[in-house]
Amino acid sequence: MTDFTAPLRPFVGQAAANALAAQLGIATVGALLRHYPRRYAERGKLTDLSKLELGEHVTVLARVQSASERYMLARKGKVAEVVITSGGRTLTLTFFNARGIVRRLKVGTVGLFAGKVTEFRGNLQLTHPAMILFGGDQEDSDIDEVDEFAGSLLPIYSATTKLPSWKIARCVRQVLDMMDEPEDPVPMEILAERGLPGLGQALRGIHLPDRDLDWRCARERLVWDEALAVQLALSRRRLAARRRPAPACPPVPGGLSDAFDARLPFTLTKGQREVGEVITRDLAGNHPMNRLVQGDVGAGKTVVALRAMLRVVDAGRQAAMLAPTEVLAAQHARTLRELLGPLGRAGELDGAQSATRVCLLTGSLGAKARKQALLDVVSGAVGIVVGTHALIQDRVEFADLGLVVVDEQHRFGVEQRDALRGRDGERTPHLLVMTATPIPRTVAMTVYGDLEVSALRELPAGRSPVATTVVPVGEKPAWLQRAWNRLREEVAKGHQAFVVCPRIGGDVGGAAADEDVPAESGQPDDDRRPPLGVLDVAPMLAEGPLAGLRLGVLHGKLPADDKDAVMRAFTVGELDVLVATTVIEVGVDVPNATAIVIMDADRFGLSALHQLRGRVGRGGVAGVCLLVTEAPAGTSTRERLDAVAATTDGFELARRDLELRREGDVLGATQSGRRSGLRLLSLLRDEQTITDAREVAWRLVAGDPALRLHPGLAAMVADIVDAGRAEFLEKT
Repeated sequence: MTDFTAPLRPFVGQAAANALAAQLGIATVGALLRHYPRRYAERGKLTDLSKLELGEHVTVLARVQSASERYMLARKGKVAEVVITSGGRTLTLTFFNARGIVRRLKVGTVGLFAGKVTEFRGNLQLTHPAMILFGGDQEDSDIDEVDEFAGSLLPIYSATTKLPSWKIARCVRQVLDMMDEPEDPVPMEILAERGLPGLGQALRGIHLPDRDLDWRCARERLVWDEALAVQLALSRRRLAARRRPAPACPPVPGGLSDAFDARLPFTLTKGQREVGEVITRDLAGNHPMNRLVQGDVGAGKTVVALRAMLRVVDAGRQAAMLAPTEVLAAQHARTLRELLGPLGRAGELDGAQSATRVCLLTGSLGAKARKQALLDVVSGAVGIVVGTHALIQDRVEFADLGLVVVDEQHRFGVEQRDALRGRDGERTPHLLVMTATPIPRTVAMTVYGDLEVSALRELPAGRSPVATTVVPVGEKPAWLQRAWNRLREEVAKGHQAFVVCPRIGGDVGGAAADEDVPAESGQPDDDRRPPLGVLDVAPMLAEGPLAGLRLGVLHGKLPADDKDAVMRAFTVGELDVLVATTVIEVGVDVPNATAIVIMDADRFGLSALHQLRGRVGRGGVAGVCLLVTEAPAGTSTRERLDAVAATTDGFELARRDLELRREGDVLGATQSGRRSGLRLLSLLRDEQTITDAREVAWRLVAGDPALRLHPGLAAMVADIVDAGRAEFLEKT
């Protein structure tokens, strides 16, 4: 049996092994065989040159249309320009001082050409591409390399300038020719149940297909392996979490929770009631709840979380709410106190008889206030503790922690989350994770697979629609002045507005380290001006288009007291316009705010834009969101912004976001900093496969938690979901 962890050297030459390791990080048999073709070129069917992107390393199959050579004016020597064509589109190949290149590249010659797409005078080109020619005189072709493409389908691999696709194909063929039939890690009954080919057949089918059906069947099998490996890893984690003991918090009739429901000034949505019932059942159990509640902006997640925390307080225990920023923590503490009213003022003259207390604990509290807060927490005098990462510090001790609520889960690591959950010795507090960034179902199953998922899809009554418009200042500069006029109109009506910038600016320097500006635009910053900053835009507005209005500034580098003072001033209407960074992205609730202008909107991800848009229209008046950008029409960047403007449905936008982004980023290839074992799995295309794999994985793990009866599967999990990948999944 071939060992997939074996080094490449016995199978390929030393030079090839060195090149694969240096250029692609491929050092083992398994790594090479999992470097699957990105596509297939069919003999007689040339590449669609219209799909080339600037900066991409490509391998194209095309025909030579013309070839010419001339002396260069600026330096010695000649430059050859060869135009290749396919489907009516052309691409220029440029060669400097390449002797005999025009003679080799005769008109009509067909070949594979590989290189990095660059631009010269508005035209795309490949400079000194690697190439392999088909047909023509034998002296013009590398016969050995041409023989590698004897079939009708030519595998095209992700390659580099120094290691073209056909060199990789030759190495793969050598390994496949020399290796023994590999031991299949997936039990035969599972393969038979799904009608999947064996591993050896799948590897040959995807690398050396004779027809489309070969690689399609092979891909189906290899995708299954990746989906099953991920779901096995998550199922094992989910099972381990379920087996830990947790503090049971059954409902207490007539307690705080019932009193809170009775004083609510609004009716809960159907979704809030249903999710609340599920959480109540989870909290009553002796094993820890691990639940993710996702809901669109304004769907009422805070009320759901508060009802859960009151269930825990009724049971005589404490609840901790973890927020990613001090601004959001302070906002949550104020919101909880307002919602509770007398029920949250224990020990005060107007406090209800069974009231509890809400405590805010952040890193910027003064020494005296912090000491008192710590004493109140450890003594059990407060039932609900709201804070930032300060809650995680060792000096914070709880009397009896029963529930941890994590807001905006994606901003915390598993170590931070588990630092709170591990405080109670042998017992593990229940966990409720909330996110206002809707997640496509397959992402939830794959990235949050160790959590049970609930969704809030309805919006409470009273939420007004938000009209979103793209302001393309590059094409229509006058629109920016109209945007400021629109904002002034809202203020004139007695409303308030936000202006958001992607960085702090001024003397503070680059983007704020404590503020999450998602780099999802996929646009390089090298050729663009620096993003706009709050400290630069605010004075410009105060002296120009918004002169006379009351402006405030808010960003993550302000002292905590200053942040709180600014937010309070804006909340009570002492400020007309708040110029801020993404510190306002989540949780900030000012019903009187009806307009938001987002500068350099193309610098933000779709989810961030949707979150920012959710800061307006929270009262009874419709909101307006203006996305200011210099991105030209027809680009992928404008396509993203147009997608935000086209829908206010966060769930639909999340799916669109996934379509526009590289899925490898979602699956952790980028964030984990390691070469991911997930090469084929698509969260959109393979939704049913992921669903089926989750069911099979849970069935296997339930009967064999350590996979001792299935060593092949255990090895597959370790191979595909390596330590770094597993760490990423747990941190997500």
